[in-house]
Amino acid sequence: MFRTALRNVLAHKARLLMTVLAVTLGVAFVSGTLIFTDTLSKALSGQSAKSYDGVAVSVTSYGQGRNEEGQKEGDPGISRETLDKVKAVKGVDSVSGRVSGFAGVGDEDGKLIGSGWANKGSNYAPVKDGKDPRYTFTGGTGPTKDDQIALDKETAAKGRYEVGDKVRVATNGPVREFALTGVFTTEDGAVNAGGSLVLFDTKVAQELYLQPDFYDELSIAAKAGTSADRLLADVKPLLAKNAKAQTGVALAAEEAENIKKQMSGMSTMLLAFAGISLFVGVFLIYNTFTMLVTQRTKELALLRAVGANRGQVMRSVLAEALVVGALSAAIGLVSGIGLAAGMRSLMDSIGAKIPGGELVIAPGTIVAALVIGIVVTVVAALLPAWRTGRIAPVAAMGSAHLPASAKSLVLRNVLGCVISALGIGVVFLGVSMKSDGRMIIGGGAFFMLLGMIVLLPLLSKPVIASVRPALQKVFGVPGKLAAQNAVRNPRRTAVTAASLAIGLTLVTTMSVLGVTMGKAVDRMSTDKLKADYKVTMSGGIGSLDRTVADTLAGTPGVEAVSAQAEGFFKVGESFRSASGVNPATIGRLLNIEVTSGSLDSLVKGEVAVAESTAKEQKLTAGSTLDVKFDDGRKGTLKVGAVYKDLEGLLSPYVLDNKILAQHSEDQYIREVYVNTTGGETKANHQAVVDALGKNPAMSVATQQDMRNEMGGMVNTALNIMYGLLGMALIISVLGVVNTLAMSVFERTQEIGMLRAIGLDRSRVKNMIRLEAVVISLFGAVLGVAIGVFLAWAVGTTLTKSVPNYELVMPYDRIGIFLLLAAVVGVLAAMWPARSAARLNMLTAIKTE
Repeated sequence: MFRTALRNVLAHKARLLMTVLAVTLGVAFVSGTLIFTDTLSKALSGQSAKSYDGVAVSVTSYGQGRNEEGQKEGDPGISRETLDKVKAVKGVDSVSGRVSGFAGVGDEDGKLIGSGWANKGSNYAPVKDGKDPRYTFTGGTGPTKDDQIALDKETAAKGRYEVGDKVRVATNGPVREFALTGVFTTEDGAVNAGGSLVLFDTKVAQELYLQPDFYDELSIAAKAGTSADRLLADVKPLLAKNAKAQTGVALAAEEAENIKKQMSGMSTMLLAFAGISLFVGVFLIYNTFTMLVTQRTKELALLRAVGANRGQVMRSVLAEALVVGALSAAIGLVSGIGLAAGMRSLMDSIGAKIPGGELVIAPGTIVAALVIGIVVTVVAALLPAWRTGRIAPVAAMGSAHLPASAKSLVLRNVLGCVISALGIGVVFLGVSMKSDGRMIIGGGAFFMLLGMIVLLPLLSKPVIASVRPALQKVFGVPGKLAAQNAVRNPRRTAVTAASLAIGLTLVTTMSVLGVTMGKAVDRMSTDKLKADYKVTMSGGIGSLDRTVADTLAGTPGVEAVSAQAEGFFKVGESFRSASGVNPATIGRLLNIEVTSGSLDSLVKGEVAVAESTAKEQKLTAGSTLDVKFDDGRKGTLKVGAVYKDLEGLLSPYVLDNKILAQHSEDQYIREVYVNTTGGETKANHQAVVDALGKNPAMSVATQQDMRNEMGGMVNTALNIMYGLLGMALIISVLGVVNTLAMSVFERTQEIGMLRAIGLDRSRVKNMIRLEAVVISLFGAVLGVAIGVFLAWAVGTTLTKSVPNYELVMPYDRIGIFLLLAAVVGVLAAMWPARSAARLNMLTAIKTE
């Protein structure tokens, strides 16, 4: 029977081609993901380990802690005295003190080189031989004076800087100019992530990022013959409780584990989309084997007649699936290796440098590819194989195909209704739970899709029948025949349409949510933000210096300025976030809708409270609030105003920043709002940029820039989703091609008869094309409808966390989706339509 199965695969290789392609694509997605993440994880772990070469023990400071009263205690870092004590430990060869923070360098046009989050500054820490072991200089030397720096090779090349040039360096304060003394290479992760690294003299770095004579970490090298474990035991007693010591090997292993966890998150996301592609592929495989079994009814009956029992016939079909699955898995694995190599090249091309090394093809990846390919194919073929055992030899020899019985269709429809009702009910349950119901909605969506798949044969007849008159009126006889053919076999139509429906359900849900979120942010910028400009650190990383607001306030043409400083205080047993603002100007920069009291009360040192927080704590204008500030000091604040929540713009408590600043040494200033005389103009924008010293690390955004930034983020996220779901849609297209091709083969005699009674080749082609378009649009319309419903459901859980949230229907995108579905139908029908039109009518009529 296995030889019979193998001969059948070879005999029907053209019909199985689409199945092989579908499984291959899914397996390639899975294996490519595993290979790429394994390769990336190994490369980054190796790079991390290399950066700790020569480090026997590493000491890291967690900075100042807080006591039970909330007051800071302990040193801000590792003191110079501690470093000297460590140096004196027996077996220590050298000790390097490190300190780091943000530093950005501009190019020739003054634009920041690298991405803000990966732009780093540190200190040059030479040891006994006068060299810093972490860096290899390709030109010049490390900085030794307070007006000198060194740059990593990539940054120097991008900025066209050479040793001896003057370089403007930005931190979170005013731009400073330094002399470039050297260019180096490094294994630092920030640089390899596409960022930059600036090395300062140690004294300058400490003043910028910490405090004089304090370090963030120590790197300790051991003398020959001294073990890292022994050194670790001797160093630990010298450290404060806010410092942690590890061996270099242990630290490298810890970072490798962290990298592995990060890669796991990426891998899980990619594998989820690969799973969607494989799930869609199941429908194609099921359809293929169902049609093959139907078309080979006589052949299978003959096997039964010569002695094969039901189990042998069933196993022969499963053996065919096994062969197809194994072949597809092998091709998919090879394709996955190519996909992983392509993803790696893509990462390099967008500036995210990946350390060199070979692709990692783990044994587990090979096993996973083979198992997935075989299991998915065999499972999808189970039901068609089971049906072969039900074919009676005599009935099959007489070409009596066995359509689904009325009883089985009724049972299917009842089951579909129950599952769909369950899914809808679970979705509404999630909606009623608001922000806590998103996972519930996800579960309901699964049951809804499952119910839809089961009900599709029932839905196909009335839905397609409703468009039959229009098709007949516009396209004549081919249109009428196409509509009839589309519902001739409701199960086949349902399975083909289901793959498209699943893909478009996900795409539509993401699109509606993405566009709605973008519009909500746009309304927030338009309705709530009155400032002409918003100043932040580039990339939104890091705090602005306290001097920024004062500098802008003294700039000619600037009418109003307010920093938005983040702080906190303790109310009862809970820590609460607060916004420190300029009370005299904040009302001119943000549209704060006061429900009781007055915003002018902020000038008197009173506090404004968001409406939801006021209700929660039963506060009104005139109430008092006992608080404990960041430094542990207690105070009583009077509530001067209650305002409608401005999530994303203001914290639940707003007060004069002078009050917050008195209780915090290192305030985090997220942004500064600015109004200028004459509003937004090119000249005013340039005046603000100039006032900041043309700082490349600071961004001066207009209201339109803010809208574009959020819109760009939403569009980028949607494009990624479209790309990842593209594989599922490609498999859906293959499903339509496969169904039509095999349907044409099945209807060879019928097409010959149509040709004989006057249907010419062009109208035969139109009939096949229209059939494909009808099936594609049927799946697309259902997918879009369910996607819109799920987007509404998820959106109801976002109303509290996203201000101004209101469902927006992206009719243009939905129209494009439906148009693309129709185009998919036309393209999918090209080969089957051509094959049908080229049939010789006499030969076709004689075909059994």
